[in-house]
Amino acid sequence: MSDPAFREGRHERQDLVSTQWLAERLGRPDIALVDASVVKNLGNDSWLADRAAFEAGRIPGARFADLVSNFSDPEERFAFARPRAARFASAAGAIGLTNRRHIVVYDNSTGIWAARLWSLFKAFGHDSISVLDGGLTAWRAEGGPVERGPSAFEPTDFAANQRPGFFVDKDEVLAIVEGRARGRLVCVLRPQVFAGTEQRYSRPGHIPSSVNLPYIELLGPDNRLLRESALRNALAPLLVGDDRIILYCGGGVTAAGTALVLTLLGARNVLIYDGSLSEWSADPSLPMAVGSDRKIEASTSP
Repeated sequence: MSDPAFREGRHERQDLVSTQWLAERLGRPDIALVDASVVKNLGNDSWLADRAAFEAGRIPGARFADLVSNFSDPEERFAFARPRAARFASAAGAIGLTNRRHIVVYDNSTGIWAARLWSLFKAFGHDSISVLDGGLTAWRAEGGPVERGPSAFEPTDFAANQRPGFFVDKDEVLAIVEGRARGRLVCVLRPQVFAGTEQRYSRPGHIPSSVNLPYIELLGPDNRLLRESALRNALAPLLVGDDRIILYCGGGVTAAGTALVLTLLGARNVLIYDGSLSEWSADPSLPMAVGSDRKIEASTSP
């Protein structure tokens, strides 16, 4: 069951909205809808912006954000590396976004792609942005209208100013691993990847001193987030203290999903290690750990 009050404003900036909220405001000129869907290219294990699915059926009025190329830096070694401010501003302006509009972003899977774009807009100074809870999956399940075909918008000017407090690099993570800096490292990948029994990156396992809290465990069967009480229970150990919370995954995308949830629950000082295991595991000078004995413990309070 959904928790509409949680999704419609019991937090500072309304970072998450429900399908009902959107349906009541669909077509308003002050709201810009963005589809950030990405799909796996099974032929070579790479990622593709899912424009084909977007044109096959999207929420009316949505525009498409190419998270693979335009809203990332394809010249970097690893996929989904965050772009510089100028590239980000150009990508946002190319699909008709302005700083004056409230942006609602969604995807057609688990919400991680929408959350990634949410995190980038935040990092580049645009706070008026929400993720649609459940995305296109929930919208279709509730009989929401869809439209098909290409979509085009007049280019606009979008101002992007990078600000700190959203991402960290591998040197900052290494300082935590070596005890030279404070911070809590949290891997949001599946337990098998964390433990090293399933290798998806250059080396198996996880960053030493990390705990494991899989993002997928925060979702219900309809791709909506769990109720607020369940999320607080699952994340309770991270909601106490004032240490930085450093989230990582494979490439800084799934980590954005958990960053969104922690933000909704009022956590502060939440950051994403952008290179994540794609970068860390590829550097043989950096330590890796295997084993599954560091799963985060849920709260036992009601």
